[in-house]
Formats: sequence, structure tokens, C-alpha cells
Amino acid sequence: MKDIENLAVKKLLILAAVVLLSALAVVNLNHISKTRLVNRTGQSFETGVVVRILEDNIQEDGMRVGQQTVVVRMTSGEKKGQELITTSSAGYLFGAACTVGMRVVVIQSIAGDSVITSVYSRDRTAVMIGFAVLYLAILCIVGGKKGLRGALGLVFTFGAIVYVYLPAVYLGNSPFWTAVFICAVTTLVTMYLIGGAGEKTLCATVGTLSGVIIAGFTATVFSQLSGITGWNVSDIESLLTLYETNGIKIGGLLFSGLLISSLGAVMDVAMSISSAMKELCDQNPSITRMELMKSGMRVGRDMMGTDSNTLILAFAGSSVSMLLMDYAYDLPFLQIINSNNIGIAVMQGLSGSFGIVLSVPVTVIFAAFVYCRKK
Repeated sequence: MKDIENLAVKKLLILAAVVLLSALAVVNLNHISKTRLVNRTGQSFETGVVVRILEDNIQEDGMRVGQQTVVVRMTSGEKKGQELITTSSAGYLFGAACTVGMRVVVIQSIAGDSVITSVYSRDRTAVMIGFAVLYLAILCIVGGKKGLRGALGLVFTFGAIVYVYLPAVYLGNSPFWTAVFICAVTTLVTMYLIGGAGEKTLCATVGTLSGVIIAGFTATVFSQLSGITGWNVSDIESLLTLYETNGIKIGGLLFSGLLISSLGAVMDVAMSISSAMKELCDQNPSITRMELMKSGMRVGRDMMGTDSNTLILAFAGSSVSMLLMDYAYDLPFLQIINSNNIGIAVMQGLSGSFGIVLSVPVTVIFAAFVYCRKK
């Protein structure tokens, strides 16, 4: 009994040491002196509440033209508590259709006694945070302990992208291999939280990583054959500034984004197959390795159709405005199929689906050998 307790204590100490070292590494990684790309001296984004509309811009037909003149009571910043007269444009990207009582975000520039302000947008902070918290709460309530662990995995994945992936890429590391590392770490942690330490988690992790790497490899081959690279993205001009000032390897961002976006779907397939095969093996200990593989493949075939369809639809959904524009302008087929945007969407959808489909046999074969190794 003492040996078991000592072993548990040792495992706990090792886990604590790993967590501590990882936390120190993340803190050190985020000590970055960023290159200033825009001079924001004296400028800040502050919150406020619209208290009066001095001049509205709504027309008889309901359209808004020009800008509003409104009075905003500031709720943060140097002018907190003061009422400032400011403007709000009628643009779709910036400004807001202000009404009395609306919470807004104000761009505030202060130089001595001079204060220049304009409404940037409606303040959506509370709504966004509220919906995120509501989702996590529902996930925990419906899923119980598994839901709580899933929520922790989701928070960890978000933190890994923000506090590890972005700083590492900013410092000039390869976006592709950084994404591979992030996928590996998040997969290990998420699988451990959901399935615990065991054979099922091991098989699901191997299957997930194989699928993600296959997706990246397929995208690389597609890129070589089609000539589409990370330099063909629509926001390349803005990214070139980062390349010139910090040496960020922007060419690999497209492929690293593909790995991260396909991770969730591949993880779902691998864990489901691994869990189903483990359950079959537990319920029928006499099952042979070949029978287990056949059962695993039947489960995988049922899943790969829906999950690959989901991934393709996700990428198609993100490009629906572009597709509608192409349809409305009645562009020739050769122009559409050879445009960079369509090529990137096709590469992302198909490469991710390759990863999902081929992760099925990898997971099945590995799980069959692990679960039946004693036989």
C-alpha cells in the first residue's frame, strides 16, 4: 500500500514540476519587445455610454448617410465621468448607429488640452464574454465531469495558441512546425483530460497527430503542384510589413492555420474510434486482432463521411461571400477555378479531409496492436 502511495506522490510531483517548468517557459516566451508599427501616442480605446443624440443621420427611407453627432459619457480613461461631444460614422466596418443608452467604444486622442474622439463601434465586450461563459457553463452542466474536462481542454487550447503559438511565430520560428508542436501538446492535454492516462488516450493521440501531419503533408504537395503558397493570401500586403520589420515567416502561416483548423475534426474521429475499439475489447476479451480491426474500420467509415463533409462545409462557409460575388458577376469557370482564393479554399478543405480519412486506418491499426498486444 505504501509503495502505491509513494508512486502516486512521485507522479504528482513530476506533474507539478512539468507544469511549473512549462509555466516559466511560457512567461519567458511572452517577454517580447514588439516593433512599433503604428504610432499610438496619446491615443486609446475607451468605453462610454451615449446620453444624447445632437444630430442624427437617418434618412426618410431608413438609410444612414454621413455621420451622427452624439454626447457620450465616458466610463473609462482620463476623461472618465465627463460628457464628450463626438461623431459616429455610418460605415459598416467602423462606427455605430447610436441610440441613447447604447454602450460604445470611443477612439480617444489627447494632446495637451485638445481632445479628439470618434465612436469606433458598439461595445460588445460583455456580450462576447457572456456567451463564452454561458457555453462553458452549459458544457459543464450537460457533460458533467467530462464536460468540465472538455472546457478545461478548450481553455488550454486557446491559451496555447495565444501565449505560445503567436509569440513563437512572432520571434521568427517556423509557423508550420510551431503549429505541429501546438497540435501535439493540445492533443496530449485534451486527450488526457477526457480519457485519462491509458491506452485509449495513447491510441487517440497517435491517430490525431497522424491525421494532422497527413493534412499538412497533403497541403504541401498541393502547394508544390498548384503554385499556391502562403504568399497568395488576400492580406499579404499587411503581412509583408511584418516580414520586413520582424522577419516573420509569413509563407508558412497558411499551412499552420490548416493544421490548427483541422485538429478538432481529426481529434474527434481518433478519440471516437479509439474509445469504441477499447469498449469492444473490454466487452469481448477473446476478440482477435483482425476482428477488432474490422470493427474499428466499420466505425471509422461511418464517421469519416460526416466529419470530412463538416470540414469542407466549414471552409466553404467561410468563403460563401466570395462565392456569391463570383456567381453574381458570372465569372468564367477558368477564372474562378484558377483564382488564388478558390485554390486556397479547395486546398484547405481537401487537405483537412485527407487527414480525417487517413487518420482512420492509422488509429485502427495502432489501437488493434495496442489493445491486443498481450495476445
